[in-house]
Amino acid sequence: MKILVTRPLEDAEETARLLAARGHEALVAPLLATHFHDGPPLSLDGIQAVLATSANGVRALARRTEERQVPLFAVGPQTAQAAAEAGFAHVRNADGNAERLGQAAQEWADADRGPLLHVHGGPGPSALAAGLRQCGFTVKEEILYAVTPRSLPPDAIRALKEAALDAALFFSPRSAEVFREAALKDGLPTQTLTAICISAATSAALAPLIFAQTRVASAPNQAALLACLG
Repeated sequence: MKILVTRPLEDAEETARLLAARGHEALVAPLLATHFHDGPPLSLDGIQAVLATSANGVRALARRTEERQVPLFAVGPQTAQAAAEAGFAHVRNADGNAERLGQAAQEWADADRGPLLHVHGGPGPSALAAGLRQCGFTVKEEILYAVTPRSLPPDAIRALKEAALDAALFFSPRSAEVFREAALKDGLPTQTLTAICISAATSAALAPLIFAQTRVASAPNQAALLACLG
């Protein structure tokens, strides 16, 4: 199968390798770009644990501190892997979404043992942090990066027009929205594509585009997403 991979470049390359190992051909077309914010070193003194809801949050944090001993609570396996690769010594994996991470944080942390820190990409306040505050936790926030939309590259547009793709992978509602807007604006056909989505919210963000099939991963992680390929 020839498969469109829409996630940011730093993660899409890994996905492409996994697809190749399964005998598929990837066409990498990042629809989101990550921009890390520069700034002074972050102090993690007194922080009970870091909450990371994306691999980019981990990467952004690692750029701004040399501290690697503070516990890090990761939303899922990709984020946990990024934390391990960055050298964080105490990583726990909630293996789910932000809601599941919030539940896990209540099990793993103690509201009386110091603040938690949620590192994320904004643009606004963190719903995860707000929910934990309602449960009695003190939660600080640091917006360490921004994600901006990118245009579909010419080779992806050509492949869509020629119906040369079998499937497209969508890893977030945001990337699905960017794809939807590009397809609607340029009249790109999607009826022969299988849309493979990491969540129901991601699938919903593709409406009103019509696909040959839409498959939703059984869990919000890359392994479950790739399992939809059969």
